[in-house]
Amino acid sequence: MKRWVGFVASFATCMAMNGALAQSNLRIGMVAGFSGPVAGIVRESAEGARLYFDAVNAQGGINRQNIELVTQDDKYDTATAVAAAKSLASQGVLALMLSRGTGPTEAMLPVLKENKLPLIAPATGAIGLREPVQPWVYHLRASYQKEAERAVKHLVGIGVKRITIVQVNDPFGNDAGKGAIKGLDDLKLRALSNLRFDRNKPDLAPTMQAIAKAGIEAVVLIGPAYAVVQGVNALRAAGSTAHVATLSNNASSEFVKALGENARGIVVTQLFPYERSTSNPLVREALGLAKAAGRGELTPAQLEGFAAAKLIVETLKRAGKDISRDSFAKALEGSRIDLGGLQVNYTEKEHNGLEFTDVSIVGPDGKFWR
Repeated sequence: MKRWVGFVASFATCMAMNGALAQSNLRIGMVAGFSGPVAGIVRESAEGARLYFDAVNAQGGINRQNIELVTQDDKYDTATAVAAAKSLASQGVLALMLSRGTGPTEAMLPVLKENKLPLIAPATGAIGLREPVQPWVYHLRASYQKEAERAVKHLVGIGVKRITIVQVNDPFGNDAGKGAIKGLDDLKLRALSNLRFDRNKPDLAPTMQAIAKAGIEAVVLIGPAYAVVQGVNALRAAGSTAHVATLSNNASSEFVKALGENARGIVVTQLFPYERSTSNPLVREALGLAKAAGRGELTPAQLEGFAAAKLIVETLKRAGKDISRDSFAKALEGSRIDLGGLQVNYTEKEHNGLEFTDVSIVGPDGKFWR
């Protein structure tokens, strides 16, 4: 009997120790659309984040604590995003990362404020989340306006002048559309037309047929992946060979697969260095870890997730021995962090992160070429 009691006591002690160890993990939350219209690119960004977290954990973690990425699916729905953010806040996550889309991210702002919960690297370039500065949101990517401006300047740079802007009629489309117009203004050009479509019912065939008949040389197509795929297919079906440029929200392998043969030649803006360029320290590190993990090449979304995870790890290292949400946020403010050839700096009045923009072209192999 005494042996049995001793065994039970030892077992209980062991379980308690295991529970303590489990609770000592540094938990980072991710609320994003793991199902629904953005699922492909969300999964890719999460894979990139886990690639770096796993590598850090394999080396002993931070202060002998592992980093745990806790995910919840918001289905790209604002109400679900709020509920998921509240749930993760109550579970004690130190920060959130890589939310996807302007609507879900904006909906979570009151939750961030109430719980003093930092959000790192949201996958949105909305100007409304930057101006004025949101104290609990720390951006990593450039704005939608900067992206669209870069796309337009690329098109003009290759000799295109007859340009039409086709944008989804929502805050994302209106925001990015301003950047496209600014890019043209800077070059003393004007769009031949600025057309809008409904997010839920794009019905882009008539629009693209009219564009084809007008002899437009290039279309800046701003919208969610399913709408851009519909628009490109309709444009090609109408016989147009016009250049098409879209934004980095469509920089995923699923987007390319959905387009099939029509993917070739599509211009897609990018917000991080070329994911196959070993000359960049960040990319070289990511590719090395991917190879060690038995993976192939990285996608742009995976590289973004990797960079966001590295930003979080570097912040955790600066947050002291007893890491809390408060010490984490304080470690970000006024910091200058080198992610590997990319310098990130945050101040009380500036949370914009990187201003890097580039363009890629989908090659015949379905890869993003630069």
